[in-house]
Amino acid sequence: MDDIKKDPFEEYIKNLPPTRKEMGQAWSAAIGLQDVDGLKPSKYLYETAKKNIEGEITIDEAGKLIKSYYESKEGRKEPDSEEADKVSQRIAKLLSEKAFVFSPAQYISIHRELFQGIFSHAGQLRDYNITKREWVLDGDTVSYGSAYDLRETLDYDFSQERQFRYNGLTMTETIHHLADFISRLWQIHVFGEGNTRTTAVYFIKYLRQLGFDVDNDMFADHSWYFRNALVRANYNNLQKGVYETTEYLERFLRNLLMNEKNELHNRDMHISGLLIQEHKADPINDPINDPIKKVVLTEREQRIIDLLRSNKGLTRGDIAENIGCSEATVKRTIQTMIQKGLLRRIGSNKTGEWIIIG
Repeated sequence: MDDIKKDPFEEYIKNLPPTRKEMGQAWSAAIGLQDVDGLKPSKYLYETAKKNIEGEITIDEAGKLIKSYYESKEGRKEPDSEEADKVSQRIAKLLSEKAFVFSPAQYISIHRELFQGIFSHAGQLRDYNITKREWVLDGDTVSYGSAYDLRETLDYDFSQERQFRYNGLTMTETIHHLADFISRLWQIHVFGEGNTRTTAVYFIKYLRQLGFDVDNDMFADHSWYFRNALVRANYNNLQKGVYETTEYLERFLRNLLMNEKNELHNRDMHISGLLIQEHKADPINDPINDPIKKVVLTEREQRIIDLLRSNKGLTRGDIAENIGCSEATVKRTIQTMIQKGLLRRIGSNKTGEWIIIG
């Protein structure tokens, strides 16, 4: 996680001429957006991206090199990074291009461009209903659009936005409307997979069309916050006193579009309210060293937390051996911890690592 937490393209963004600066920002956002699906790019991707930023190769040549890498012996050893690497290059390319049309066809086309050869359904609307257990919802799911009327819903939302006039709005009103629009578009969830990444790329390009100078840094650094904010904008649980709100999404957009410095912490959005603390560490990228507060842990859960603080790469088998129980017991305990919002897994079962949230 260290090379992801320290932006490897920071020097380019700060010091290079505008065109190379823009490529550095495009790559940073592209790689940052992989976090919304728990994907981790390879070292080869970083090396290739730097060659593109420095002008040694074009963005298309970068794509060919990445494709060849995963056809080689070395690349075949890193299947868990293949999607992240290929999609990062494609996002960087799209963000560096000026062409854009505000239409459902463009939205669908972006999904196709990002995931061609990765998903069999690239550029296709899903034909099945979905649910997704969300950490921020304590394991509950948002109600996504019905598979039977996705196209009609998509066309309607686009037509409403196309007819909307921003004339005379304050920036606060503009940001509220934009948060409402993008949260509705995301909630339709027209794609089975890759929905958030596609929506983020489309939104960045739309904001630019509206005249905003979007430098992508917010998406590079806070992509998981962006996704959780979209979730909270589309979730109601009246029995628990939880209501859909664009508040968190608007904080993100005010930082993005108005250069405000609102603190963006994923724990603040968790519906249990148990993870709000005084410390300022980011719960995903900067897990704290103190025991998790206000969340009641069993003895076994605390022992697992202590182990993972020392080594985030431990497998379930390693944990079972260390605490003296079966791997099946560890699996059940970890699942409970994930539902409590204590842990999150990044990467595959073999090569990934655990993130302690809190």
